[in-house]
Amino acid sequence: MTPSKTPAEILTIGGHEVRISSPDKMVFPEPGLTKLDLVKYYVAVAEGALRGAGGRPMVLKRFPKGIDAEPFFQKRVPENHPDFIDTATLHYASGTSAEEALIRDAAGLAWVVNLGCLDLNPHPVRAEDLEHPDELRVDLDPMPGVDWSQIVDVAYVAREVLEDVGLVGWPKTSGSRGLHILVRIAPQWSYRDVRLAAETLAREVENRAPGLATARWWKEERGESVFVDFNQNAKDRTVASAYSVRALPDARVSTPLTWDEVRTARPEQLTVPAVLERFAEIGDPHAGIDGAVGSLDGLLALAKELGPAEKPPRAGDGSGRRQSVMPLIEVARTKSKPEAAAALGEWKSRHPDVVAALHPADIMIDGMRGSSSLWYRVRVNLQHVPEAERPPQEELIADYDPWAGRQWSGA
Repeated sequence: MTPSKTPAEILTIGGHEVRISSPDKMVFPEPGLTKLDLVKYYVAVAEGALRGAGGRPMVLKRFPKGIDAEPFFQKRVPENHPDFIDTATLHYASGTSAEEALIRDAAGLAWVVNLGCLDLNPHPVRAEDLEHPDELRVDLDPMPGVDWSQIVDVAYVAREVLEDVGLVGWPKTSGSRGLHILVRIAPQWSYRDVRLAAETLAREVENRAPGLATARWWKEERGESVFVDFNQNAKDRTVASAYSVRALPDARVSTPLTWDEVRTARPEQLTVPAVLERFAEIGDPHAGIDGAVGSLDGLLALAKELGPAEKPPRAGDGSGRRQSVMPLIEVARTKSKPEAAAALGEWKSRHPDVVAALHPADIMIDGMRGSSSLWYRVRVNLQHVPEAERPPQEELIADYDPWAGRQWSGA
C-alpha cells in the first residue's frame, strides 16, 4: 500500500473501536479503491467472510508496499493486538509453533485489513480443535494454455466424485485463474488422513477426466491440464478464503458460487464493486455450508482401492532427491516476479529457435515459499524440443538465495 499522510480514522464496528491508519491510501488505483473502501467492503460482506475465516487461526499476508510489491507472511499475531482479536497456538510439521490471529467478527476483519492484509488465509481447522481439520479444500489450478471451460468441466467431475462418496462441494472462484471447492467434514480425521482423502479425490478426477485433469504433483509432468492440488490440505498450507480480495489490479474477489453459476461465471467480472452489489442482492450462496458436514470414510475406502500413488524415481547419487523424468533446465531464481519475468525474457532472447518449439505449459515461473515471503524459480521443460537442439543447463541468469543471512535455531 502506497505511503500516505491522511489522518487515522476511528470506526465503531459491532461495539469495538478500530483504528484505520491512512484511510485514503490508494490500494487499487484501477478501480479507485482506498484502504477505507476495503474495510467497508469486508464489513459489508462480513457474514460470508466470517463463514469462511471466522474462528480459524490465520496467517497474515501483508502488502505494506502495495499490490505490485511482494507481500510478507506473518504467522505470529502482533503483540499489541486489540482485545477483540483472539489467538491460537499452532504447531507446524517443521516442529515450530506460532500464536496466530483468530478473528470472530467484523471488527476483526477491519483490523486485519488495516495491517495491510488483502486476502484472508485461514487454516482448515477451528480454534476448538487444532489437529483435526473440518474442511477439505479442492484447488483446481489451471496450467498455462488452459481456458475457463476446461476448469469448469473438471469442477463438475470433482462434484460428481464428491457426491459418489457422500460429500457436498461448495464452489468459489479462487480470485485468480482457478476454482476452489470447499467440503465441510466432521473434525475426526488427522491432517494426514485429510491430505490422503484429497489426493484420492484428485486421482479419481484424473481417472475420470484424463487429459483434462491431473493429480501429478510435479509441475513439469502436468501438461496443459487442470491440476487438482491436493497438497493444499497439508498441515502448513492455507488458501484464500471466501470473499477474499486478491492482489490483482482489478481487485477481483474469491467469490462463492452456486453450481448453476459455475459455467457462466467469470473471475474477472467478480470484483469488489460487483461482489458488494451481488452480496446485497442475493446474500451468500454458501450460507448452508456448515449444515452439510460429511464423512471421509468413502474417500479413504477409495484410497485403499486405488492403492498407493506412483512415486517419482530418485537420483542415483545417494541424495534421496527426486529425479525428474522430464528434460528440465533452470533459468533463474529471483526475489520478485518482475525479476523472474525479466530473466525469462533474457533467456528467450538467447534461444529464439528453442522458444518457437515450446508449449505454454513448458515455461514455469513458480512462486516458492521462503522464510517470510515468496521467491521465484524459473524453469523450462524441453520435452517438445528435439533432443539434438536442446540447450544445456547454463549458469543461472539470476541466483537469489532466500535463506541468505538467516540464523537457524540450534545451529
